[in-house]
Amino acid sequence: MPTSRPASRRILVSVAGAAAAIALTACGGVKTTSSGGGDGEYPTGNIEFSVGASAGGSTDLITRALAQGMAKELGVSAPVLNKPGANGALNAKELQSAKADGYKIAVQNASLFTITPLTVSAAEATKIDSFDVITGISRDDYVMATNAESGYKSIEDMKKAGKTIRYGTTGVGTGAQLASALTFKTAGIEATAVPFDGGAPALTALLGNQVDVSTMQIGEAIENVKAGKLVPLAVFSQERIPYLPDVKTAKEQGFDVLVTQYRFLTAPKGTPENVKTKLLDAAKKVFATPEYKKFNEENSLTPMEVAPQEVLTSLQNDSTTYKAQLDKFGISLAG
Repeated sequence: MPTSRPASRRILVSVAGAAAAIALTACGGVKTTSSGGGDGEYPTGNIEFSVGASAGGSTDLITRALAQGMAKELGVSAPVLNKPGANGALNAKELQSAKADGYKIAVQNASLFTITPLTVSAAEATKIDSFDVITGISRDDYVMATNAESGYKSIEDMKKAGKTIRYGTTGVGTGAQLASALTFKTAGIEATAVPFDGGAPALTALLGNQVDVSTMQIGEAIENVKAGKLVPLAVFSQERIPYLPDVKTAKEQGFDVLVTQYRFLTAPKGTPENVKTKLLDAAKKVFATPEYKKFNEENSLTPMEVAPQEVLTSLQNDSTTYKAQLDKFGISLAG
């Protein structure tokens, strides 16, 4: 696998086509009724992976890498369909209503369950107990960056500018929005959020100087940081990260802001245990391959290949922490 992000994107974007070329074969050991292939040993038909974000962002790339590997392990096709909207809520709603047979699954973001509920009514919030978690996948950290032409080198520089900062995020109710809002509030900087539907459009807007700064996953920004087109102002991890070792954390700069994103594989609630086991086993085999490990490194991702209960615990803890922070500073992510 090539070592540059552009090359990995070229490979991953072709995943659906590559997966479709794999012959449909039966994999032994699990019996179920398939909506994709009739009675037989699961899986007997295509396994659809849906993405609640635009093509080119971290969730899309992760989904395509995982789908490609699992398709090979299970001996079926695994088409990837992008269904962006509302930080993944529209895709989640569709998945929630799908038949619980293992033929429609999705990689979902933690922020949909920990942050988005803080921006909508309880009735509108997407709930994790509407899904079965198959496995944790990986986490990545957020970086706030600016166009190299802006002249900003730090958070303090924005404060000295004495103007309202227009900041791009990857959507309303996302970790990018939360990290930015907390930073600007604690720094005393007047700022206005400009939400985009995913990391790719947020990055495009920043490169085009449509916003002053943008917060996004490091994997989405690092290529342009290394090229000198973007200047990283802060990362929101507990400690500096290996992928950008010279970039100070927000905490180092005097702002106690810690926000991360992580992702996990889900299926509709009520998916049979034997089907979930088959999916989990396939995912574990993909995680162990040199190709997938290299993919993580190339995309600045930290493995979080944990059991479902650990994912659920993390979601609960983060939900509590983020709500307390917003209440403390009187911040409304809903505007």
